Amino acid sequence: MSMQQTALSIQGIENLRALDKPCYVIQEVIQGKDQISINNEGCEDVSKISAYVPPMVAEQLGDPAFKAFYGVKYAYMTGAMANGISSEELVIALGQQNILASFGSGGLDLNRVELAIKKIQQALPDGPYVFNFIHNPSEPAIEQGTIDLYLKYGVNVIEAAAFFSLTPSLVYYRAKGLQQDAQGNIQINNKIIGKVSRREVATVFMQPAPEDILNKLIAQGLLTQAEAQLAMQVPMADDITVEADSGGHTDNRPLISLLPSVIALRDDIQAQRQYPVEIRVGAGGGVGTPDAALACFMMGAAYVVTGSVNQSCVEAGASEHTRKLLAQAGMADVVMAPASDMFERGIKLQVLKKGTLFPMRAQKLYDLYTTYNSLTEIPPAELEKVEKQILQNSVDTIWQQTVEFFQKRDPSIIEKAQNNPKKKMALVFRWYLGLSSRWSNAGVAGREFDYQIWSGPAMGAFNDWVAATYLNDYKNRHVVDVAEHLMYGAAYQHRIQVLKSQGLYLPAQYQRYVPTAAIK
Repeated sequence: MSMQQTALSIQGIENLRALDKPCYVIQEVIQGKDQISINNEGCEDVSKISAYVPPMVAEQLGDPAFKAFYGVKYAYMTGAMANGISSEELVIALGQQNILASFGSGGLDLNRVELAIKKIQQALPDGPYVFNFIHNPSEPAIEQGTIDLYLKYGVNVIEAAAFFSLTPSLVYYRAKGLQQDAQGNIQINNKIIGKVSRREVATVFMQPAPEDILNKLIAQGLLTQAEAQLAMQVPMADDITVEADSGGHTDNRPLISLLPSVIALRDDIQAQRQYPVEIRVGAGGGVGTPDAALACFMMGAAYVVTGSVNQSCVEAGASEHTRKLLAQAGMADVVMAPASDMFERGIKLQVLKKGTLFPMRAQKLYDLYTTYNSLTEIPPAELEKVEKQILQNSVDTIWQQTVEFFQKRDPSIIEKAQNNPKKKMALVFRWYLGLSSRWSNAGVAGREFDYQIWSGPAMGAFNDWVAATYLNDYKNRHVVDVAEHLMYGAAYQHRIQVLKSQGLYLPAQYQRYVPTAAIK
């Protein structure tokens, strides 16, 4: 029988799931029928062995240096989802199983971030954990305040996201505390995982800190001359996550094009700089199934990052209504909508469109912003629709609430808007965009159609994958379980591919890993 033909009889197929053991494929003709058996012990008659697969466990996938660097068991991490969607509970649950997770500090006030640091550090005194650090061009004081908190509490790993270029606060974090040991090796106390979706931004993170920013930090008394000198010898990031078509902020880039390009860029810069420790490149955006995770590893990713799929889990800082909508989403049920934090720049993020009117309402506000120069220029009938259908309050009331908010957070924002009608209009509209994600997280009744739910196509792919399993019910989804199944499944799919490379094509029902129960 040709190994490319489907066997008429297969025995021991369950042995394929014993990933820590080798698999021997025995081909025989019994009573005139072709039969294939798979076992973990081998066969005395080696001539009957048609294919062989060595042990391949999930812990073997990816770059072992990533696992050693962060003290984790998998080359896997969950990326941050802002506003605490990547919650303390999520980070702690994963960290207790030695799986890396990033807390979603973006969009939270400093008091809330400080509470999260204390809670996570108490539960995970030795890690592993990461805190997100999101670029906030409209509120630089919040950026610096966040970094000050991280340094104060010894948060030594951050995930830097949404950066176009380096800011003084990010450079300050990286350079602070740099020193040399007795052998002359540079000791980096503050580690950075840079999340990028463009080569030019990846280049910035792969290079040392700019000298002009370092000099300004020295002049401000924030860095010593020695720290600045050492900062010019190390890259800005230890790891680079290539983020493709993801939920939230995204450029919708295809991973199969972007990841190899950034890996090649890393290789070029490494050849020039000769860093003692090579920057690792991971992959995220669209990773919602074992097949997708394995594809990332096979393209050279040092690690994989998941996002959207974790938001539907019970540990996520999202309301039950939101988690239920996410669990029902298909791959096409997402759309781009204006982002609150970069509203004036026209930056968009990817959100769920099924079950919510947020995308179209947010776009309506942005269209008004680009058409008119102030709230008073908007035709009265049009403004009335906005107040009744979207804001559900008068713009005067919204403005007063906005003033009260920024007086506590950053009063300079209001000062700039007092004499700038266009800026004032943007802040009023941003009130809706900013609160809509919080309504979703908190499950605010009466605002369900205004929920802003960040999601990428990976959510739909995950739902399709688990549709016939116990994970179809969002109430059964736990972040550790999801991580284990994705990594275990990727190792299983790798085993199937090795068999295919030897000419063995199993029936379709055996070629894809399907979660049957929680992995112990």
